Amino acid sequence: MPTRLDRFLPPTPLARRLSLQSVLFATGEGAFITGSAVFFTQIVGLSAAQVGLGLTIAGAVTFAFAVPLGKLADRVGPRRQWAAAAFVGAALYLLWPFIGSFPAFLLMTVAIELVGNAGWSGRGAYTIDVFPHDERVRSLAFMRAALNIGFTLGAMIGGLALAFDSDTLVRAVPWVTAAILFANAAFITRLPDAEHDRVVRSPAEKALRGSALRNRGFLSLSILDGVLGTNQVLLNVVIPLWLVQATDAPHVLLAWLFGTNTVLAVLLQVPAARGVNSVSTSLRAARISGAFFVLSCFVVLVTHDTIGWVTIVLVWLGHVTVTGAELFQSAGHWGFLSELSDPERRGEYQGVSQLGTTLGSVWAPAAFTYLALEWGATGWMLIAAVIVIAVLGMGPAARAAGRYLARTGQPTAA
Repeated sequence: MPTRLDRFLPPTPLARRLSLQSVLFATGEGAFITGSAVFFTQIVGLSAAQVGLGLTIAGAVTFAFAVPLGKLADRVGPRRQWAAAAFVGAALYLLWPFIGSFPAFLLMTVAIELVGNAGWSGRGAYTIDVFPHDERVRSLAFMRAALNIGFTLGAMIGGLALAFDSDTLVRAVPWVTAAILFANAAFITRLPDAEHDRVVRSPAEKALRGSALRNRGFLSLSILDGVLGTNQVLLNVVIPLWLVQATDAPHVLLAWLFGTNTVLAVLLQVPAARGVNSVSTSLRAARISGAFFVLSCFVVLVTHDTIGWVTIVLVWLGHVTVTGAELFQSAGHWGFLSELSDPERRGEYQGVSQLGTTLGSVWAPAAFTYLALEWGATGWMLIAAVIVIAVLGMGPAARAAGRYLARTGQPTAA
């Protein structure tokens, strides 16, 4: 008989195992990410400009290989690719302490990004494939909450190394990350096969079905969803810069903002995803996300002219509302992938989906920062207008994606 505690746990043993894996992975990644700026500048000896350039180049290379790596997951099996990428990624972290130049840093960054992208394509295809239709989005929501727990644990590990102000400890963090990620890779190998790990179709068989890139509706939907996903830019870049440069709020408020976001992401991701099990409910989640995004813009823009506690409360509220945008956008994103991916090309559809996400992360930081900090209230309203236009376009794009699947004889859900 289900207990009250069961409501707060993933619904099935497999979902619980995958949530545990999410904690393990994010703990390892989070430990390195927390101190990465210090590691790159003090240990590798790079300038901030070199770090930014290297990450930009790595992002561009990853964008170019997103779809091919997704296709590879379909060919070799999603769990196999996910596990292989996890082992290679863990091994690469062992090399970080020996990197001492910009060319080596660039090569390492590109390699880690490509391997990570291959792993995420395999993971995404596997999780859509392995869960029954009605369990997918809810299970993915628990896994997303688990990722936030893991990144918090990782931040504590990385922060502990930074607290002692020791280059030796900072240099050792990549090895700690590698050890955790090797355990993560071993964990993945013990997961059960999904259907397309047991039966991998040949390229000739897949050629009879339409390519994900030819599904213009899905490609458009991915780009528009990527625009909605720029809530992360607002959350992590624009609102913090706005707080520092355009308000009288104390800078220590930033720690409370990110702490609030983490707590809400852990507690509310599953409720936000509840009931998202079709294209129509995914579109509803996208509309709710867009409403939160727009509300955040209008709340934050007025803080330029407020003072004291009014500013503090409004900036905090703006961060809470953009967290709502994050939670519902994630739920809609999973729903679209579940309902509008060809079951025989799940990896490829994952790759196309990543194109939209990557595009948003490329143009939005500069555009949104410029609009908000240089144009003030007008800029915030333009940001809101961009989101409204994207949300309005998602319905027609989703219906076009569904028509393409039906026209090529593919089910819209499995």
